[in-house]
Amino acid sequence: MASLSQAKRLVVKIGSALLVDRTTGALRSEWLHALAADVARIKARGTDVILVSSGSIALGRGVLRLPETVLALEQSQAAAAVGQIRLARAYEEALTPHDITTAQVLVTLEDSANRRRYLNSRATLETLVGFGVVPIVNENDTVATDEIRYGDNDRLAAQVAVTVGADQLILLSDVDGFYSANPATDATARRYDVIDAITPEIEAMAGDAGSGLSKGGMKTKLMAAKTATASGCAMAIADGFVLHPLRALENGAPATWFTPLLDPHAARKRWIAAMKPRGTLVLDEGAARALGQGNSLLPAGVTEVSGTFGRGDPVQISDLSGRTLGQGLSRYTAAEARVISGHRSDEIEALLGYPGRAALIHRDDMAL
Repeated sequence: MASLSQAKRLVVKIGSALLVDRTTGALRSEWLHALAADVARIKARGTDVILVSSGSIALGRGVLRLPETVLALEQSQAAAAVGQIRLARAYEEALTPHDITTAQVLVTLEDSANRRRYLNSRATLETLVGFGVVPIVNENDTVATDEIRYGDNDRLAAQVAVTVGADQLILLSDVDGFYSANPATDATARRYDVIDAITPEIEAMAGDAGSGLSKGGMKTKLMAAKTATASGCAMAIADGFVLHPLRALENGAPATWFTPLLDPHAARKRWIAAMKPRGTLVLDEGAARALGQGNSLLPAGVTEVSGTFGRGDPVQISDLSGRTLGQGLSRYTAAEARVISGHRSDEIEALLGYPGRAALIHRDDMAL
């Protein structure tokens, strides 16, 4: 069974019901400051932490005095606009005393479905984490329509975990794990400590009941678990209402852990390798040798570019003899790649007329 103390990169999802008091609509400040202390302690031992937080609509609803009924789309977006600034400030105020810098990252479903946006999101999050920042990720409710929404932050958290290559995802919830039935209505319901495979029987046990302010029920958590575990990320459903919920989980509080199928690195490589390539890059001997040593692909080592591909599309990588070396996600379009191929990275801006990334394909976006 996974242990939170082993996490190298951790994504934590926080639901609206944990952050916002249902009766008053006010932020639960004591709880948030306790969570911040947990995050600071986990970061101090070298673990990267990313928070996926609900709460903007719930906070904005209280400020705007909107009823606790289903809101029209424009009302939800207005509430999100009002609440998001308060949510970001609350996290900043809770984490600053621990010398932790925060960043707000707003995304929609389009940002992961579109490869170019996916790469942009991934690069931004990786850079923030590299600076020691704790990103606070939320769905961009002020612009998202139903067609481009995740709709719940359980699945958003799982997608973020996949995007950043996290090895653990914690869904802080109003229940302390996955049960065979609803424990609030069925006294015989039993909690699972570990789930190694999400079988049809397990799926049949999930209900739709959410908790007032929260949109996600157990079905969405199972969907999140499927996404996370398929990408090599262990996932836990744990009670979030207690103070210091992450410390409680580390100390053995009840929870359900979902076992990952692969490690995150291997899962990402397999995903890239399974894509249909949109073009081919032919490398000289030096570049081919550098890839074998674990380096990124620089434009200087590319001798030929074929096909029509956009930024983020998969391309085949071959050597001068025509042997396939692998494939990866291009950081440039085919037209741009043709312009910069054979040139040093410090010449890219002069050639294209705007700054670009040094690598044509980063080693993390490559499967050899």
